Amino acid sequence: MHHPSWSLPTWALLGSLAAGCAASHSHVTWSDVPSREPAPIVTRTPEAPPPGAKEDPKGFVARFPNPAVCEAAARRLQAESREEGWAAIKACIELTPFTQMRALLSGPWNEDLRMRPEAASLIARVVAQRGGSVRGELQYLQEQKIPIFSLASAVDRPDTYKGRYVLLRAQVADQRSEGEKPTVWLVEHALSSVETNMSVGSGESFDTTTTTSGDLNGQTQLTGPGQLGGSVSTREESFASTTRKHYDNISDETGREALGRLPNADPFLEARRDYVILARFDGVRLTSGGADDDSEAPRIPVLTIVSYHAPQELVVY
Repeated sequence: MHHPSWSLPTWALLGSLAAGCAASHSHVTWSDVPSREPAPIVTRTPEAPPPGAKEDPKGFVARFPNPAVCEAAARRLQAESREEGWAAIKACIELTPFTQMRALLSGPWNEDLRMRPEAASLIARVVAQRGGSVRGELQYLQEQKIPIFSLASAVDRPDTYKGRYVLLRAQVADQRSEGEKPTVWLVEHALSSVETNMSVGSGESFDTTTTTSGDLNGQTQLTGPGQLGGSVSTREESFASTTRKHYDNISDETGREALGRLPNADPFLEARRDYVILARFDGVRLTSGGADDDSEAPRIPVLTIVSYHAPQELVVY
């Protein structure tokens, strides 16, 4: 028997295969994912350093709570720049109640205090801030070789000290004019301490009264025989309190006087008020009635006033 053979065209077979593949697989389309942009980098502009003491002295000292911290900051600046350091310590002295004399005269400032023209006036200001005890302060200044001297030394050796700085505590007794420049009559003072006892506790008082009475028999020339009566009383009183020693600063005259020259009349230099005065010693001159050839004739020192400062009430040692 002849069996018919089944045959399919080649194109039909390929078509069926293609249809089967299409039915069993889904078509996936990939789309482009946008790239993520990097986050912007935020750069902080560095803050400008605060102005220095040269540009803004008040702003410089305002950054510190007290003069001691201000002086320490000035020392750090001085290590970087001598001029910046000097401007800083000058601001500390002029714009704060600066009393750190030992810190000022030690360390990096010593050479500047001997060489700079304004240094002597700064020292005079510090002496006034510390109470104006010129005698004690001068001793310490000379130990550090700071060329500021006493009026007493200048009067004793006028040729040696002529042209040098002197520091004194004085009051203005009078003001006159010699030509175009006014002249003040200065009376030197020194600060001394007076001791008193001040009551600090409540007192105790004791009061005792004693009375004695009785009769007395006898005879007197006026009344004859008789009897006298009466009483006698005594009173005792005591008081106790607690005290402690108290010291007051008193400004007394030293006996030395001087003539102080001013470049212009100054209404703020008041009479009968103490000042710490920095001056240049110009020598001595005869007072009225003296002869040039008389070595015993009275002479008075003549000063050119450089600066003056009202002393604080509290003395700091």
